[in-house]
Amino acid sequence: MDRGFFIILGAQFLSALADNALFFAALALLKEQHAPEWHLSMLLWCFTVSYVVLAPFAGSFADSMHKGRAMMICNGIKLAGCVGMLVGAPPILAYALVGFGAAAYSPAKYGIITEYLPHEKLVAANGWLEGATVGAIIFGTLLGGMLAGAQVSSWLQLTVLSPYFTAAEFAIALIVLLYLAAAWLNMYVPRLNVVLKPLTLQPARLIGEFWHCVKRLWQDPQGQLSLGVTTLFWGAGATMRLVVLNWAIIWLHLSMQQATQLVAMVALGIAAGAVLAGHYIPLKRAFRVLPAGTMMGVLVIIMLFVNQYWLAAVLMFVVGVLSGFFVVPLNAMLQHRGHLLMGAGHSIAVQNFNENIGILVMVGLHALLVKYFSSPVPAGEPEIVQTIFKASGMPPMYIIITGFGLFVAATMIYIQRRYRRGVAAGIMHD
Repeated sequence: MDRGFFIILGAQFLSALADNALFFAALALLKEQHAPEWHLSMLLWCFTVSYVVLAPFAGSFADSMHKGRAMMICNGIKLAGCVGMLVGAPPILAYALVGFGAAAYSPAKYGIITEYLPHEKLVAANGWLEGATVGAIIFGTLLGGMLAGAQVSSWLQLTVLSPYFTAAEFAIALIVLLYLAAAWLNMYVPRLNVVLKPLTLQPARLIGEFWHCVKRLWQDPQGQLSLGVTTLFWGAGATMRLVVLNWAIIWLHLSMQQATQLVAMVALGIAAGAVLAGHYIPLKRAFRVLPAGTMMGVLVIIMLFVNQYWLAAVLMFVVGVLSGFFVVPLNAMLQHRGHLLMGAGHSIAVQNFNENIGILVMVGLHALLVKYFSSPVPAGEPEIVQTIFKASGMPPMYIIITGFGLFVAATMIYIQRRYRRGVAAGIMHD
């Protein structure tokens, strides 16, 4: 990997670091404003839903100009959302604008990797990119929590800044500097000699073109399996955070801080698994990692037999390693197939669309499970679910974790069977 690649990587890291830190700073700002509790959930929902809504347009936008310029524009949109939050815009709307920028940024940041590097380096590059993304999630979470925390608030009261900033506003002001640093790096992103596609401003045409790309990638045998796995991974990964938090607090009786540390262990494991995959799995052997996904689902069920913190931390790290190890090669395969079929930007937009639908659906299903199995059924709701629960005789946590683990494992087994049939039919490589 050369200097240009690490400039791209650094710009992505700083931008993602700011996104994740801003989420926790925005949560603190909502609490300072005494906003309703449902606003806290809407913050993440509005950020994520932009990836689905903008999917038909983000790929065309990224492919219509040099990717470095697209990254600069999108980083500017995220910076505008951050500044808007600082000057008094509603945090939910401001963070939705950040999500708008992030959704348009994603096809550019992944697309430039596909354009910049030969295909034999894509797995290694994705290992670096996913590792940097996970690192940004971990450090962004810690940074946002620290900046908006009690210690910084106490320090702020002793400075001349106290009349002008609350703790959350001070955190947001510092995060503005991260976006500015990312913009500075974007200025040095290599300008590549690639064929640009004209951007049309006809929404119906863009939606039709995007839907054609969706069908084309799902109809491609290798693209279909890769897209199915990555959609499952990101949906399960988002749900996994909620499952682990509930399990750690309810089942292991840990504090919120300790529960968050377990979530961080999963993220660290994903980074380690991504690095391992980048070193040992070539692109042509990407589908060899599918059994790791099945094992991940099995290990989730084993959570129910763990009652010690250190053992839980080890288990979460191993789950993360398996996750990173199996998703990185398949992510690279998906990018490679998408680049060949429709162009880098369009393929990443299709990938984002499917993966974020996976997140919204699986997180929604988890919320329903928690609603019906972890508390009495609300008045007026049908009691069939509660009846099934009582008939099973299982504690709510058993049902939620077992159901989640079995779903992941069973889906991965089905995908492996599809892959073996494809190899037997000669439409896939072993």
